[in-house]
Amino acid sequence: MRALLVCLALLFSGCLAALPDNDDLPMEKACLISAGQAVPITVEVARTPAERSRGLMDRERLAPNAGMLFVYNNQRRADHGFWMYRTLIPLDIAYLDRDGTIGAIRPMVPCPSDQGRDCPTYEAGVPFYRALEMNLGYFESQGIGVGDRLSLNASDCR
Repeated sequence: MRALLVCLALLFSGCLAALPDNDDLPMEKACLISAGQAVPITVEVARTPAERSRGLMDRERLAPNAGMLFVYNNQRRADHGFWMYRTLIPLDIAYLDRDGTIGAIRPMVPCPSDQGRDCPTYEAGVPFYRALEMNLGYFESQGIGVGDRLSLNASDCR
């Protein structure tokens, strides 16, 4: 019996190890640019399906000028969206075109359900290639809105 429990524990820990851990995502300096200012930020970049699926799940906080950038190779349709299943932090999401121009910003609140199917989806409303999640209220507090853009060239913030 003891050997069976040890085997099950090892098997279970192996399954947990196979889950993507986004704490190791690449960090990049970026810049949100509006007509009157450039705001430096740091983003974790989620490029693979596993990284994008994990997103900011189970995180208890997000640094004030930090976010997560979801990158897609192909354009997502306007009815594609994000949900807040197992996401503990209230967030804003900006949907960006290929050039990084913001087409829409949506506020998103954590979903308390333990079933993903019970969580709302926050549709983009515009086609997009990238999506940027920041703390709730961040874009408004920085004067960033639709038509402004994200640059992954940190020198744009000078």
